[in-house]
Amino acid sequence: MEKKSLGYPAVGAPAPEFAAVVVGGGYEGGGEVTLQGLAGRVVVLYFYPKDDTPGCTVQACGLRDVWEEVKEKAVVFGVSVDSVASHEKFIGKHGLPFPLLSDPDHAVAEAYGVWVEKSMYGKKYMGVERTTVVIGEDGKVRAVLPKVSPKEHAGALVAVLG
Repeated sequence: MEKKSLGYPAVGAPAPEFAAVVVGGGYEGGGEVTLQGLAGRVVVLYFYPKDDTPGCTVQACGLRDVWEEVKEKAVVFGVSVDSVASHEKFIGKHGLPFPLLSDPDHAVAEAYGVWVEKSMYGKKYMGVERTTVVIGEDGKVRAVLPKVSPKEHAGALVAVLG
């Protein structure tokens, strides 16, 4: 199995451009969002493996619970390879106030170095590594939180955003 990841973007380097379908968090209607369209704002991309799984639910709900603290500091997008319909269901079920990006062809995950070879019960497969990337107003990577724990994600993100 080919490992496609080239590693995370370096802190201080320009963040990779992306375009993805977005739902929720004021983006109802399934429009497209691009990094270029968010220029001048702090952007958080938190990559997670799959909607409505135990760890991903803990991570999303943790962020939901600190949303008042985060929303004024950054535009936050959850990113997974799930479909728009899956994202809509996940948002509705857990009352998520932030938008989710649908990356079914894993182009955004690959660009950010989080599409990696994983292993479960001895079986190898490609999937998303739970990682968060913070992009500054200047379009450069401000921080990378690799392999973040679902339970610790919200606190770690609040600390990085100051």
